[in-house]
Amino acid sequence: MSYLVLARKYRPRNFEEMVGQEHVVQALSNALTTQRLHHAYLFTGTRGVGKTTVSRVLAKSLNCQGPDGQGGITATPCGVCQACLDIDAGRFVDYTELDAASNRGVDEVQSLLEQAVYKPVQGRFKVFMIDEVHMLTNTAFNAMLKTLEEPPEYLKFVLATTDPQKVPVTVLSRCLQFNLRPMAPETVLEHLTQVLAAEQVPAEPQALRLLARAARGSMRDALSLTDQAIAFGNGELLEGGVRQMLGSADRSHVFRLIDALAQGDGKTVVETSEVLRRDGLSAASTLEEMTTVLQAMAVLQAVPSRAAAASDTDPDAAETARLAGLMPPDETQLLYSLCLHGRGELGLAPDEYAALTMVLLRLLAFKPADAATAEKKTLNDGQAVPRTVAAPPSATPVEAPAAPVVAAVRAASPLPPTATAPAVQREAAPVAAVPAGQRLPVREAPPFAAGPAPVQEPPARVLAMPVRVQPAPGAREQMRESESPVAAIERSEEGDFWYATVTQMVVAEAIGALTRELALQSQLVARDVDQWLLRVERESLNQVSTREKLQAALAGLGHAVRIAIEIGGVTDSPARRNKLAAEARQRTAEDTIRNDPEVQSLMQQWDAKIVPGTLRPA
Repeated sequence: MSYLVLARKYRPRNFEEMVGQEHVVQALSNALTTQRLHHAYLFTGTRGVGKTTVSRVLAKSLNCQGPDGQGGITATPCGVCQACLDIDAGRFVDYTELDAASNRGVDEVQSLLEQAVYKPVQGRFKVFMIDEVHMLTNTAFNAMLKTLEEPPEYLKFVLATTDPQKVPVTVLSRCLQFNLRPMAPETVLEHLTQVLAAEQVPAEPQALRLLARAARGSMRDALSLTDQAIAFGNGELLEGGVRQMLGSADRSHVFRLIDALAQGDGKTVVETSEVLRRDGLSAASTLEEMTTVLQAMAVLQAVPSRAAAASDTDPDAAETARLAGLMPPDETQLLYSLCLHGRGELGLAPDEYAALTMVLLRLLAFKPADAATAEKKTLNDGQAVPRTVAAPPSATPVEAPAAPVVAAVRAASPLPPTATAPAVQREAAPVAAVPAGQRLPVREAPPFAAGPAPVQEPPARVLAMPVRVQPAPGAREQMRESESPVAAIERSEEGDFWYATVTQMVVAEAIGALTRELALQSQLVARDVDQWLLRVERESLNQVSTREKLQAALAGLGHAVRIAIEIGGVTDSPARRNKLAAEARQRTAEDTIRNDPEVQSLMQQWDAKIVPGTLRPA
């Protein structure tokens, strides 16, 4: 006796047996019960979701005669009458299936439509089912339009397609369209459990989860893979055998990779990738498994209460929860995005495992550096650079720099370029050289930032005059400590000294654009007698020529030192001080104008408003 594959053996015979398409079943059942029947139906959806099945069940519902031969149109066909048995066997004379992929011409469609003039021979309705209808030619579509719009009362059309975009709108407008959705892995898993229980095939739950995910929402694919897995496992489904059949990476490899990435362990990442290469496991499957775990981690990080519910259905929930607590949420999102986009890069690389390794190492390359726990870098013969950190000095009133300073720094500042106005002048004193072996003196440096010039207020009901915002005396001293620029950075002796030194070089125009950008964006981490260590966040700033020009400019100020640069997080740089100082002045200017009694009086009397974004500090 020939073996009947699971996908055909367990094809639903009625609407109650269909799973995952409740929205379609409910609509058709209600229409059949009330006998509000349309003459043409269009079922769309990906492969293996039940388009042909629902067409056959609909044909049985229209032609069912009941066990006693006295039945009528029903939403629950009996399955035992002659019409139901013949439709299931594919020999019902009044039910015609046309494969439009191989019969796509106008002659085939005309031959089908010629049968429409004859009444049903055996059943109550003639049903024409055209599968993959989007494959018909334009001439074939035009030939069937009239009959499709006004068919005889005993004729029903059922069209099915995986690509509704290719079906002409003239056909779509004549049909009731139902979209059969891809099935969730949980729905597929439940159905596979019932099928294997009926087949008395032992199966591990994790093996069925692998098959359910590999089916990609198609029940037919899931049952076909199950047939293959039964043959591969000699009558039983084990997780290891299913993974080997599918080429899926073991979850233990995925957990090891994510754990290593969370701890910044590049060695383990590379070694695990080599294990995947040696075992012949799919690189694409590895990234897919990682995205699944990372998605579960992100959910637990956002909603920790989901951990208890997940532990009941997923045996890997405990390990997923541990990794969710080990990796910060932002790194989880970054790694998920890298894995998702990395799957598209595997086909571009000559070796997919090398591409997999590069995708995984990319997170380590973009992993935020922790300045608080970073190890000390060595400069000379493996000796650590001494770091001197002073206690943060008390906040002092911020004074505006001289106009030349503003003009010189604005070219390198990230703030928008605008005209400058004269302000209180305070020139930076030159930094004198000191004898070798002595620590350079540290002094307070004036914050410098490009302050925009006053602008004119746009025409308004009352404030239709140029507004020059000059902070009231003592306003800067009254700023909240949390808003002070010195409170938002980690001030240190090295930072104050570097700020003053960069100010002097910028004012003297001793450095060019690229060198100025390196100086402004860097943080002085440590100073030795003949070497200074700078830290920058972007590798593009660490250029040999730029570093040499900065050394030459420092030598012109009396600092004949060699510059070493490391890549990491920057907590205090001249550019950051500039930005924070400008923001503090902006907040002070806005508070000053809003609290001005005259302005408040105008706003109350004339309902005037200050246009947002038009206030600028003097």
